[in-house]
Amino acid sequence: MRWREIKHTKPKRQPENTPKVTYADFKSRALAFITDIFMIGIPITLIIMIAFGHDQMMNSAGGTDVLMNPAEAKQHAPNPYASITQMLLYAVTFVLFWHKSGQTPGKKMMQIRVVDARTFQTASWSRLLLRFVGYFLSALTLVGFFTGLLRRDGRALHDLLSGTAVIRA
Repeated sequence: MRWREIKHTKPKRQPENTPKVTYADFKSRALAFITDIFMIGIPITLIIMIAFGHDQMMNSAGGTDVLMNPAEAKQHAPNPYASITQMLLYAVTFVLFWHKSGQTPGKKMMQIRVVDARTFQTASWSRLLLRFVGYFLSALTLVGFFTGLLRRDGRALHDLLSGTAVIRA
């Protein structure tokens, strides 16, 4: 290219409607998740205890019992209705928070929010539901949560599967 041609070409600008995005760091996301487990998990556990009884919650096998001592877990098998109800309550609560404002209480405290990874707007119901299901894949492997440490945008496995991102609010 000749100097004359370079001199007369206008520099390309980024479109003005492209938002400046700062992705949330791993520490903020982890603290928000831990806060959510307590702020959302305790009320849901209380609801399950009221609905299915205290004995069912205290004497039934948990996830670690199934992994560590399967024989005892078979003796004290959890009520499947209680487990399904608990998971549905978690799913409804998280997805509603994410869709309404992009923030659960923990994310609000850390000033971060869940958005669609392409548009940086509120994600669709289907994406958010897929994100919630992706939490289980991330939890099962544990690697899923830590993939955010290896990526510049900090997106974990559940974000990659659902097409969402967590950004600074």
